[in-house]
Amino acid sequence: MQHADKPVICVMGPTASGKTSLAIELCERLNGEIISVDSALIYRGMDIGTAKPSDDEQQQAKHHLIDICDPSQSYSAAQFRNDALALIEQIYQAGKWPILAGGTMLYFKTLIQGIAELPATDDNVREQVCQVLHDKGSEHLHQWLTEVDPESAKRLHPNDPQRLSRALEVFLISGKPLSHFHQQQSLNRFPYALSQFAIAPEDRAVLHQRIEQRFDAMLQQGFEQEVKALYQRGDLTTDMPSIRCVGYRQMWAYLAGECSLDEARFRGIVATRQLAKRQFTWLRSWSDLTWLDSLAQNNAQRVLKILGNISI
Repeated sequence: MQHADKPVICVMGPTASGKTSLAIELCERLNGEIISVDSALIYRGMDIGTAKPSDDEQQQAKHHLIDICDPSQSYSAAQFRNDALALIEQIYQAGKWPILAGGTMLYFKTLIQGIAELPATDDNVREQVCQVLHDKGSEHLHQWLTEVDPESAKRLHPNDPQRLSRALEVFLISGKPLSHFHQQQSLNRFPYALSQFAIAPEDRAVLHQRIEQRFDAMLQQGFEQEVKALYQRGDLTTDMPSIRCVGYRQMWAYLAGECSLDEARFRGIVATRQLAKRQFTWLRSWSDLTWLDSLAQNNAQRVLKILGNISI
């Protein structure tokens, strides 16, 4: 069901750009509910360092996919897609408006473009391809791929051994080219109408300042104590997605005696800026996206105008 009269609203943007505030305002104006698109907000006990919406904010607007996992657990983009699609239909059935808000661009991509169900890896096949790569180099892999899957070979660079290897593994395991699975993926795209927005300060220096201010505010709110509680559990490691979250791995290094608190703060701010840069890279390649300025006072009104001031 398309629900063209009430398209799913996507509020994207880099970290610290004001996505949550805008999403809450839209919820209040449109009788909506928020589906979080954030790979860090899923974890319980990780509130300060993830800038999780406060209790007051969560009372203002209903949020979904927050606090659904223990930090020891993993949660894939495919799981997110399944959960988000079910929630979107549930929200529509309740007569409300689904608003997706967050900065995990892989989640948005997987949700909107679908996911290719590739064959499981095979250690013997992987070893075979790795041996060819070691003996003859990535250009030979590209030539080999051109013979068995010319469409994927055109898309992949000869100096991208990781993707070339995976494409060859898929063919050797299944007997079908990777392009076949991508065609199947295109049949599994997002089944609803979309209205997509990205919010960010027009001046990148403003975003950097906001990132630093927010990180310092987190430290004042007890971020060190929050990470210490996770550190002292004894069952969490830096190999886990939860502890690899920006800010947490830097504070973890401080608690492990690998750096000073000042150094952890500096590394955390730098890592957050790098995250924002990666998010911008994703967004620049996005299609059908309307940009909003974080410092503007009328972003919600702009969204409503673009939606056509739909009454529900």
